[in-house]
Amino acid sequence: MLNDKVVLITGGTGSFGYKCTETILKTSRPKKVIIFSRDESKQYEMEQVFSRSAYPCMRYFIGDVRDKERLLRAFHGVDYVIHAAAMKHVPAAEYNPTECIRTNINGAENVINAAADCNVKAVIALSTDKAANPVNLYGATKLCSDKLFVSANAFVSQAETRFGVVRYGNVLGSRGSVIPFFLKQRATGELPVTDPRMTRFWITLQQGVQFVLECLERMVGGEIFVPKLPSMNIMDLAKAIAPECSVRIVGIRPGEKLHEIMISADDARRTLDLGSYYVILPSFRSIDSRYEALHGRPVHDGFEYSSASNSDWLTMEHLRELLGTTV
Repeated sequence: MLNDKVVLITGGTGSFGYKCTETILKTSRPKKVIIFSRDESKQYEMEQVFSRSAYPCMRYFIGDVRDKERLLRAFHGVDYVIHAAAMKHVPAAEYNPTECIRTNINGAENVINAAADCNVKAVIALSTDKAANPVNLYGATKLCSDKLFVSANAFVSQAETRFGVVRYGNVLGSRGSVIPFFLKQRATGELPVTDPRMTRFWITLQQGVQFVLECLERMVGGEIFVPKLPSMNIMDLAKAIAPECSVRIVGIRPGEKLHEIMISADDARRTLDLGSYYVILPSFRSIDSRYEALHGRPVHDGFEYSSASNSDWLTMEHLRELLGTTV
């Protein structure tokens, strides 16, 4: 679907944006791929890999999602937007709450309005498992962002633009992941672990990119897509990365959960099981006719998609295989 189309990635110089650009260039023939981000140094570094001479479709656009006027300029002539820009670091968000709100909530609103004004065909936004039953500001702002993108389909229902959300778990080896931290700490002979009972959902960066691109193609607007992912216990992760190290229990940090949830029991009332993924439908019914062709199976009463009660678990051997030679 991206052949001869213009694709813009907000936060395009991040881990996801880099891998997404690589995947799009390998699998499609886009008219343009626009990297929209506020860090000129990262754009310069990315341009050394995806240069205009090697990839004539590439464009690099300095801007911030907080700036609606800049978004309006960037979105002109764009067919599809992948919204990956966010302030994601939990402690930084707790210490700088207004900055997190301006980027994650106000920025989402700006992306929605600019996309509608510029007649973008579809926008898909990246969310996080921390947006379900949030206990920290980052998760709360991403929940607000999710609500904005879902509800946008109602107020622009007569326009061409459609909005959807993808929610998934921790990305193996991404910036901010515990894995690079464990790899660094391995040299000390000791790994600090918050709580030995802790569990998380895990997905590889390539799997995340592939799922987002698939959802961009299948979305009709208003859905929150949730892939079915394996869980892993934090102690198994520590042993897989550094079996020779001792473990020091340091306690759960402020704003951190013992287990992650991607679909709460309340959201389950509007959740469909479509085989390899779930779809959470909007709580408002004005666009229900869009989803009649999904043919999904409603999840059972009391369903909750939690990393603790998940039926699929990563083994240490599988994790080592996913991380390749890194560990």
